[in-house]
Amino acid sequence: MDKFDAMQMFVRLVEKGSFSAVAKERGVGQPAVSKQISALENELGTELIHRTSRSIALTEPGRDFY
Repeated sequence: MDKFDAMQMFVRLVEKGSFSAVAKERGVGQPAVSKQISALENELGTELIHRTSRSIALTEPGRDFY
């Protein structure tokens, strides 16, 4: 994982509010964005984004990291 790239994806995810929007912007598949965010969360040892089937929301650590 390129940590800087994952951090950029995280910022764009917060700004766009959608994994698919970030994927479209970056020219990659949505699962690739999700994997990068998950890898970043694993690296940091905390959940940054609370995911549901319909939406995303920042966790408290996610807000602090953003």
